[in-house]
Amino acid sequence: MILKTSPTESSHLNIQPKILYYGMPVILVTTLNEDGTTNISPLSSSWALGRYLVLGMGLGGKGLDNLQQTPELVINIPGASMWRKVEKLGSLTGKYPVPDDKARMGYRYEPDKFTVAGLTPDASLFVKPQRIAECPLQIECTVKKISFPDYAPLFAIVETEALQIYALPDITKKVGSDHIDPSRWNPLIYNFRHYFGLGDRLGTNFRAEV
Repeated sequence: MILKTSPTESSHLNIQPKILYYGMPVILVTTLNEDGTTNISPLSSSWALGRYLVLGMGLGGKGLDNLQQTPELVINIPGASMWRKVEKLGSLTGKYPVPDDKARMGYRYEPDKFTVAGLTPDASLFVKPQRIAECPLQIECTVKKISFPDYAPLFAIVETEALQIYALPDITKKVGSDHIDPSRWNPLIYNFRHYFGLGDRLGTNFRAEV
């Protein structure tokens, strides 16, 4: 008889990491502020079902507040080379006053995130929030549903539908193609609060444990 050894006994450790960002693409979600300007929210919890994209957003952030007022957004997907610009956004919030929990983590209020991060706003076609010109992929979306699960009281689940998709010609298989060339597209990956492309680590988020 062969006795099966549990993974814990053979090779794996039982661990309790503080976060489970186990390697997800970074997205920059743009939403509409009350004054008509555009807010930028860096996120790393998203997945797609065809043309429907699901986002995980923290409660108390400006991005979620904006979506509840104006259910339109752009999902801007940066390339790996943009990690420094993304990190400049990491400790900023568009919410004033800064919520106590964010203040304790080192966040500060910034109404003009485009300028601080060195990003360029670009007009959208079907939604009010602006796109981020430097991002190789941009997806204009409308919100289908926002849920507030009892089991995760600090987060909301935002279900969206893609209306319009833009891609730089450099990452498509050929000019005018609808297909992204994976060999030319190098998304920025958030891997346990460290930045990676499809290769070596590029840098570290300000909240990463070193």
